[in-house]
Formats: sequence, structure tokens, C-alpha cells
Amino acid sequence: MKIKKIKIETAYKVLGMVVIVLIAVSCKKTGTTDSQLTLSNMTKAIPEVGGTVALAFTSDAAWSVDTTGIGWLHLSQISGGGGAATINLTAPTNKSGMSRSLRLVVNAANGQSRRITVSQDASIFPSYNTLAIAPDATGMGSTAMQLAASVTMGWNIFNTMEAPGGETGWGNPVITQQLIDLVKQSGMNAIRIPIQYDWSHIINRATAQIDPVWLARVKQVVQYCANDNMYVIINIHYDGGWLDCTATGAKQDSINAKQKAYWEQIATTMRGFDEHLMFASSNEPNASDVSTSVTLMRYHQTFINAVRSTGGKNTYRTLIIQSPSTSVDLANQYLNPANVYKTVPVPTDPTPNKMMIEFHYYSPANFCILSGDASWGKEWYFWGKDFHTKNPLFLDRNATAPTEEHYVDSILNSVRLNFASKGIPLVMGEFDAEYHAGKLKGYPQDSILSVNSGRHFYSYLAKKAKANGVLPFLWASGIFNRSTNTIGDRAALDSLKKGAGF
Repeated sequence: MKIKKIKIETAYKVLGMVVIVLIAVSCKKTGTTDSQLTLSNMTKAIPEVGGTVALAFTSDAAWSVDTTGIGWLHLSQISGGGGAATINLTAPTNKSGMSRSLRLVVNAANGQSRRITVSQDASIFPSYNTLAIAPDATGMGSTAMQLAASVTMGWNIFNTMEAPGGETGWGNPVITQQLIDLVKQSGMNAIRIPIQYDWSHIINRATAQIDPVWLARVKQVVQYCANDNMYVIINIHYDGGWLDCTATGAKQDSINAKQKAYWEQIATTMRGFDEHLMFASSNEPNASDVSTSVTLMRYHQTFINAVRSTGGKNTYRTLIIQSPSTSVDLANQYLNPANVYKTVPVPTDPTPNKMMIEFHYYSPANFCILSGDASWGKEWYFWGKDFHTKNPLFLDRNATAPTEEHYVDSILNSVRLNFASKGIPLVMGEFDAEYHAGKLKGYPQDSILSVNSGRHFYSYLAKKAKANGVLPFLWASGIFNRSTNTIGDRAALDSLKKGAGF
């Protein structure tokens, strides 16, 4: 029985070897090797001033390009045999006043084909990138995550440099070195400077030229921060709302061209600062759905391209893009790297690990924004599960449980999972709470409770932000008295410091 079993096993082994050989011979005879056209469906962009981009690929069969309707685009070759190939795509300056695009189809004799979209923005304003220099990595060695880890927390200089006409346009004093020194002494080590250009600092609208005197003043304020070794973010703030994400056609092209012209000038002026200076594309862009968010990403891509093109330290500078409406919910919905279907394509940066995403936090709006009742809801005076009034007169002024600590925990944990854990730090570019105690005169206990509630909001939000890889930047607030350059609200500042851990 044992000998018979061995013979049977041997027979099976021989039969298996025969089957393998037959399969190998069959594959060799029928040539089942996969066809090869090493080209993906893609988009190629040619600069608005004209230029050439290369389309390189290999094919194991003859290929040709369908040139139907290519018009403004010149191809160095339209067909070829098998092997490696490079097609140079060349276009002149786009003076049409509108962006243009076309689709090429590369067909291979092996049955494969690929679609190549070629686009070119309109050349509307002159290029301000006339003095580009070689990349300079000196003082630019940190990744965005490493920079984020170095920030204790930040403060916004109100919208002083957003005011029409100049810094004092809305009643604020001019920014001084003494103010920055005060912020530094508080323990904060970051400043966000909201800035306007288009509203009142353009000296030639036909060419989108920013007043060099204004650029010099912005540079001086950045230098104040650099003198104190502070991290600093400069942006193009609301600025009259010109960065309109609902725009289409020629209007959108004109806005995009303006974004390029402005950032070329800003980036060139600020190019000498090291990694402590970060650029932010915009402020609170009016994008709220797929269509407007796609437009916003176009503007962000133009921002990135403009900054990087100037060279020097800007080649390696950390750049900040805003989520649609600077909303944390829309960041999670549209910009999450794990999204399978990229309905809103996130901009690409040629310099890796140098991008942050910004959102703002004014939630719940009843507590953070309202200074009076609105048609959609009442002003809330109290926030936090341990800071609710029991006074029957004001029970409807308590925040609701779903908007309090648990919501903060949940939403900030979500951005940690979606972004920070993947090497993309988040900037909470603005957060604050309205002062409500003035509505409680004659009720001292409730008034004190409301103030303490606001301080708890500061502390809790700052703590949870830092714990989840988010950089918190307080908005205006009264913690610094700008008229006297002294601490204006020590208790509020201490709450922030306790929460942020510095």
C-alpha cells in the first residue's frame, strides 16, 4: 500500500509539471503579453505667455495623434513607430482674453488610446516675474509639519492692513515694533497679517501693479516680526471680494490673471525672508459647492505657481491654501486626500511637504459671532457644559450641548485623521468669541459666568487644536491694548496660554 501511494503521488507531480510546460508554451505561442502605451490621461498646461511642454512616452506599436481642431497648438510630431517618443507641445502667447483648452487623442496600433488635455490661461496682465533667481534653501529646511510643531499659537493684527486707504482707516493705530514685541513677550510666537491690495493700493489697474510704497510697508511690518524671530503669515484678505469663486468665463480668467500678477509682486518683494514667513492664498473665499470649489482650487494653483516661479527662498516656502469658505466641514468633504473621486482636485506643489490648509472657527455662531438676536437664532451668552446659567430669565441663552465641547472634540479629531496624520498641518487662521456680558447688567453672577464661559471657550479650543495638529490664531480680541501696547485682558491671555500649553 505504501509503494502504491508513492507511485500515485509521483504521477500527480509529473502531470503537474506537464501542465505548467503546456501553459508556458501556449502563452509563448499566442503572445499574451499586455499591450503597452505608457501614457496616462492627463492635463498639460502651457504658460499664458507661450512656451513648450514635453509629452514623453513609450509604445510597443505604431502611434498617431488625432489633430482635429488643434488650432493654436503646434505638435513637433503627430505619429511614430514603436519605442520611446517625445512630442513637444508649443503655443504662442494667449492674447484672446480668455483661457483656452483642447483635447488630443493618442492612438496606438495595439488598440490603446489616451486623452491629453492641453490648457493655456489668458495673458491679461504683464508678468511681474522678471527677476526670478535660482532656488535658495538657506534657512528653509523645515517641512510644513516641522514648522507647525514650532508654533505655540498666533494672533491676528486685526484687519489693520485691510483697512481702505491705510492702516488707520478703521480706527486702529499703525503697527509698530513695540506691538510685535508685546505679542512676543506674551509667549505667542506667530502673527497673521490680513492685507488688502486691490481695494486701494493699485497704482495701475490696466497692469495690476501694486503700489511699491505699500509693498515696502508690508515688508517693514514683516521685518518687525522677523526681528523677534516670530512666525508670520501674510495673505490677500477679503480685499473688496475680488477673488470671486462664482465667476465664470472671461471674468474668471481675469481674476485668475490678477491672482498671478499680485502674488508675483508680493512674493518677489518678500523673497529674502526665511521659513518664518508663510504665504496664504486668500482669506474666506466664497466657494461652497463642487463648481465654485473647483474654481477656488484653480486660483490656489495659480498662487502656488506664481510664488514658486520667483525662485530663491520662495522655492521652499511653506504655502497655505484655504478650504472652501474656509470651512472645516468643507475641508473634510472636498480636500480629504483619502477621497476616491477627486471631484475637487487639490492643487499640486512642485516642492513636497510645504503646504498647509486653513480653516476658520466661529462655531457656534450664536456665541462666537452674534451680538444680538438674528432671524435665524438667538444670541447665546454662555458656552460649555459647566458654564450654563440656571437663571430662568436666560435659560434660552445657553449654548446647546451638540455645539459645545463634544463637537469641538469631534471636528478637530476629524481634521487630525484626514490631514495632520497624513503630514498636512492645519491652520485655524481665525477664531474668537463675542463679548456678551454687557447684556447682563444688573445680573453680576450671570455676567461673570458669561465672561468665564468665553475664557473657557478660548482655553478649550486652543488646547484641542494643538492636540490635533491645528495651529490656532486668535482674531482681534482685547487681550492686547494697542493704544498703550500693554496687556488688555490678562485673564483671557492666561486662558489661551493654559489651553495652548505655553
